[in-house]
Amino acid sequence: MKKFIKGLTLLVVILIAGLTIFFVVQNEGLPTGEKGEKAEQLAQNILKAINHKAFENTEVLEWSFRNKNNYTWHKQAGYVDVSWDGNKVKLYPNTLSESKVLNNPTNQPERELIDYAFKNFNNDSFWLIAPYKIMDEGTERSLVNYEGNDALLVTYTSGGSTPGDSYLWMVDSNFVPTSYKMWTSIIPIGGVGASWSTWKKTEAGILLPKSHELSLFGMEIPMDDIKAYNPDADAFAKKILNRIKHDAYKTTEYIEWSFAGRRSFKWNKKEHIVDVSWDTIRVNLHPAAREKSTVYVNEVKQVTADAKIVKRAWDTFNNDNYWLVAPHKIFDDGVIRNLTTIDGQTALQVTYTKGGTTPGDSYIWIVDDTHLPVKYLMTVPSLRMQKVPATWEGWITTDSGTLLPTNHTFSSGRSLSMGTVIAK
Repeated sequence: MKKFIKGLTLLVVILIAGLTIFFVVQNEGLPTGEKGEKAEQLAQNILKAINHKAFENTEVLEWSFRNKNNYTWHKQAGYVDVSWDGNKVKLYPNTLSESKVLNNPTNQPERELIDYAFKNFNNDSFWLIAPYKIMDEGTERSLVNYEGNDALLVTYTSGGSTPGDSYLWMVDSNFVPTSYKMWTSIIPIGGVGASWSTWKKTEAGILLPKSHELSLFGMEIPMDDIKAYNPDADAFAKKILNRIKHDAYKTTEYIEWSFAGRRSFKWNKKEHIVDVSWDTIRVNLHPAAREKSTVYVNEVKQVTADAKIVKRAWDTFNNDNYWLVAPHKIFDDGVIRNLTTIDGQTALQVTYTKGGTTPGDSYIWIVDDTHLPVKYLMTVPSLRMQKVPATWEGWITTDSGTLLPTNHTFSSGRSLSMGTVIAK
């Protein structure tokens, strides 16, 4: 018996020594950095890279954490449906007293279920959206040189379940986070790393992680069933499409119009080939395969199409057709839709993440009480345009059954005519 006790004691001593050595080797001290303009600029670059503006307007986020806790976060409405092991809580994180237990199969005290939902939501949502919180109220930021690269140290002085925690963010060349190191009250070892590299581009236009891998024992944190979307904005957008007879637009085969009397277009929409004409030039443009395009000068075909003229026709078509059919493009691939308010009225903001000649542009559509577009506010960063207004007026019902505008007016009073618009 004495030998057994001695052996057990020795084993415990070895285990404690091993853990002590492991702690000493793995534990990192909290780095020091420099606060100020450079740190704030790095934080802004990160937020831009992950599309923080779209995150602010995102209506619903869904995910599960470690295949146990499931969340549907109605972000704009201010509540979260939290479910686990048959339990379900409608959680109001900012007004906890409004929270309700919706399902309680084991008859636990409701307070316990609400507390569980609140504590786990704070933790589990952080693993989903932490990069979007780097400039939250109560945070401090410092620039740290980590292994020869700039990294951002973020310390939470208040908020959440564990104020005082710090995170050192590493980013790639585009400022998208790739990992962080943690100094937190719930992990006794400082500097434990976690990956932030399995990004998913969501319908709402924001990046969310699909999983994380910890440097500690290679542990993995799965984040499953990730979604982010804007159902109210989509419903509003569909009312616009219904009003302008978008179904008829989809089957329209031919559209003809002019732009301010300077250029004219004959668009074989079915084949996606356009005759673009200005001055003495006519380009038979193939927008999806420009190398097939042909150029005519005074109706004489060039043996080899002038690439600059073809490019000009392509740029012109992209710009000028937008002034005719833009409302029909609000569900195009790469478009993010959000609701916003202009002068107390609900409006639709659409942001183009790709396509056309200037991806990144955004437009706020203002509609009448029938959801017919009457004006939009243009934001075009490449032209330094910020919410420049233009009307959408002179709507006609074409032979194909769709609605198209014939005129626009700017705040200066200048008019932009689409000429005689034909669609069939």
